[in-house]
Amino acid sequence: MPELIATRAAYGDALLKLGHENNKVVVLDADLSHATMTHKFASAFPDRFFNAGIAEANMTGMAVGLSEMGYIPVISTFAMFGTGRAYEQVRNSIGYPHSNVKLAMSHAGITLGEDGGSHETIEDISLMRGIPGMTVICPADAHQTKKALEAAVEMEGPVYLRLARMPSPVLEDKPFEIGKGQVYKEGQDAVLFTCGLMLHKALHVAEKLSKMNMQISVVNIHTIKPMDTELIKKYAEKCKKVITLEEHSVYGGLGDAVADILLERGQYPIKKLGIMDVFGQSGKPEELLRHYRLDEESIEEDVIKFMNK
Repeated sequence: MPELIATRAAYGDALLKLGHENNKVVVLDADLSHATMTHKFASAFPDRFFNAGIAEANMTGMAVGLSEMGYIPVISTFAMFGTGRAYEQVRNSIGYPHSNVKLAMSHAGITLGEDGGSHETIEDISLMRGIPGMTVICPADAHQTKKALEAAVEMEGPVYLRLARMPSPVLEDKPFEIGKGQVYKEGQDAVLFTCGLMLHKALHVAEKLSKMNMQISVVNIHTIKPMDTELIKKYAEKCKKVITLEEHSVYGGLGDAVADILLERGQYPIKKLGIMDVFGQSGKPEELLRHYRLDEESIEEDVIKFMNK
């Protein structure tokens, strides 16, 4: 069994390491540091940690001010509040002037569980990728999270890093580069583009389907913006049938981004798997994944149905 580590936990460890390596890194949190795992940084570097309280918009403005002073601010809270409640400030204060602020938002998607629909953000990727100049990254495991944070801090400009509460398997450690996808499995019958917590489920489903003579390529598109256009086109051309899988609304997320790229050619059937036009609800993470057909059994059924069309 692979080790299970939540991407938010990996983020907390990576942030602490960066704090030791770069004294320009400062961290802001909206009174959720033990949930977002920024408390580790706060304990080690109290002079470089700022608790803004439950005031996400103010936290965003503080981060912009710190960036203007030459610091590299990393701000954290729940994704619902950081991208939803504070959207105007993220757009106008960070995005519009292209401020060097990194948004590392935790508890994204439906897998935060019992907190329910008011706290489950299924539209954050759509909101963030719509902001000009915003880089959007959705890491699948601990390895990718650590490398994504390091890359985000090294680059100039705003970055949105989507993190999860639910522990997920630590997968094969592959080279990471912003804007470059990762091929985890080769197949010729269809390609499944995915990101975040859905990657390990995609791999399990592809393995099961291989025993049914369906060979599925699995490609991790960890960077939703900018996307690896060439890799997406290459595998669409190779496999002819395209499936996208995400723990996000089918509107405005990975599926739409992939479809936009392939519209130029227009000859590939595409099936988008994700959360339909509904809000989240309260429940245990695995129950919610089953309800929204993002568990392995439902994914397998939907892929088979699409393949047999």
